[in-house]
Amino acid sequence: MSNRQYAVMFALLLGSTAIVAPSYAAEQTMQEQSLYHRLGGYDAIAAVTDEFIGRLTSDPQFARFFTSLSTDSKLRLRQLVVDQLCAATGGPCIFSGRTMKQAHKGLGITKAEWDRSAEHLAASLDKFHVGTREKKEVLAAVTTLEPEIVEK
Repeated sequence: MSNRQYAVMFALLLGSTAIVAPSYAAEQTMQEQSLYHRLGGYDAIAAVTDEFIGRLTSDPQFARFFTSLSTDSKLRLRQLVVDQLCAATGGPCIFSGRTMKQAHKGLGITKAEWDRSAEHLAASLDKFHVGTREKKEVLAAVTTLEPEIVEK
């Protein structure tokens, strides 16, 4: 290959890098702006989930939902909630659970129980100092599930 050919290839490589770099930077910016990233990523979502489930399991109003669960079932529930929140906020997780309607059918979850669980989620987000904007977005996303979970 001649020096001229090397120079042309080098120029093409530089040109293609200039084209790829801005799109990669834009992609990074979009990812950083996802709710998942603004919340702090997987570990932050897992910490909020642990706090949330801890609040639910220690609240006598929810005892009927957790008393018969084995340790393994509790761990599976925790992972499903983490995966669901991760996926719903734009993270890389895949939620592999059943639909909310299927998972909660027959449990007789009331509006009062729904509201109380939302209070626990909000308190869990507050414990980790989640920003107002992010907290509102998480609660708004969860609120869309109410018709599938609360039985009339």
